[in-house]
Amino acid sequence: MGLFENIIFWIVLVLLEIAAAAVIGYFVIRSLSEQLRRDQQLKAETILAEAREKAKEIELEAKDKSLQILQEAENDINRRRMELSREEDRLQKRRAELDQRSDRFEQREQALNKRQSALDRRANEVEKMAQQQLEELQRVARMTMEEARSLLLQEAEKEARNDMARIIRQIETEARMEGERRARELVADAIQRVASDQVAEVTTSVIMLPNEEMKGRIVGRNGRNIRAFEQAAGVDVIVDDTPEAVAISCFDPVRREVARRALERLITDGRIHPAHIEKVLDEEQREVEKVVAEAGEQAAFDAGVPGLHPEVTRVLGRLKFRTSYGQNQLAHAVETAKLAAVLAAELGANTEICRAGGLLHDLGKAMDHNTDGTHAMIGAEFARRHGVNPKVVNIIASHHHEVEQESVEAVIVEAADAISGARPGARREDLEQYIKRLRALEDIANSFKGVQQSYAIQAGREVRILVKPEDVDDLAATRLARDVAKSIEETMQYPGQIKVTVIRETRAVDYAK
Repeated sequence: MGLFENIIFWIVLVLLEIAAAAVIGYFVIRSLSEQLRRDQQLKAETILAEAREKAKEIELEAKDKSLQILQEAENDINRRRMELSREEDRLQKRRAELDQRSDRFEQREQALNKRQSALDRRANEVEKMAQQQLEELQRVARMTMEEARSLLLQEAEKEARNDMARIIRQIETEARMEGERRARELVADAIQRVASDQVAEVTTSVIMLPNEEMKGRIVGRNGRNIRAFEQAAGVDVIVDDTPEAVAISCFDPVRREVARRALERLITDGRIHPAHIEKVLDEEQREVEKVVAEAGEQAAFDAGVPGLHPEVTRVLGRLKFRTSYGQNQLAHAVETAKLAAVLAAELGANTEICRAGGLLHDLGKAMDHNTDGTHAMIGAEFARRHGVNPKVVNIIASHHHEVEQESVEAVIVEAADAISGARPGARREDLEQYIKRLRALEDIANSFKGVQQSYAIQAGREVRILVKPEDVDDLAATRLARDVAKSIEETMQYPGQIKVTVIRETRAVDYAK
């Protein structure tokens, strides 16, 4: 009713203003006509007076003129009266229109009242249906709305706490960056002073042949030569369609090196039969053992770690034939020892302990295929049995935090190990493994609902996900980015961070015809 009262009020106000304007116009026009008539009469009297003074012979002419002027004045008055009459007619029509509008407004108000009543009834029905559905849902779910709300809040709180923990870790990391400025300076100085080479040698198992006929001689009649060679060397010889090449496969890098040397020698010599194979393998075995011992002694000399047990240097030399992501493990051990010594000198720690710990920290990798356990614990036990300093033994065992670090030297060696493996050019990833990692990232992203396409870019450091805008809204896009990141954390092993970017794009297309 408030809207109708406002409409009536404004209608009445408009009518009053129109009526007031009409009355004022009428009196103004009447005043003007009276004034004009008085002016005309005065002018006529003036003309008559002048006419009497001039001459009586023009009296009739003056009367005619006066009558003419009076007629014009009356005509003007009549014209103005007609205009006033027309104005009154327009006002009358306006009043009639306003009355009609008022009637229509009343009719609309009545119709609106009826619609409001119908809407109120419909709203009551909808509310009753919603209440019934809620009761049905509670019956089916066997929990009340409060219980469901509590369960939902618990899940949301759990996710929020996980996100909060991740953010706290990130903030702590960022806060430590400023405190680690001095450590970064020490690391940079240590790398500059050591200045080692890029990726060292990579052990290969492929042997080139002078011609394709040599494959038949290696295999021998009914395969006797290749069987004798594989049994004596403990390796697998792969003869495939690769032109003028065979491959040697073995998990033991030393046995693989012995087999490689022996096979190259047999190919050069040309005499390939079981008896000669065993003889050549024995000779190359002794030769490789000598190379291993010399490599261990040379590594100890290069790292500045004298007085090691001969058995320790012999096992250390086996790392010459082992690589990790393209990085030679013996060169890595020497480099770690040098870096640890530089860091220890800067920090005032024991440089000799750091050198020995850096050189021997991966000692277990030379024997972990024959013994159960991690390479850190295997290497520590081997070093303990051969009289290595207990502090060095702790460094070996704790460089992957499998046991507690007992000295600052252990922390320094761990840092040097990370620097040696993470510096630019130290390691490289096999192309096949690289492609598998990128494909795994894209498969994880594509496994989520609503994902249209995904691309692993920045060498696997970022995943960009294109979603279907009709299936994923803005809030769901944020949730999707968090879920994909969580899935990557749980299912993949990777260094550093992987950025997950969800892109939701909506396009509107039309054509001008």
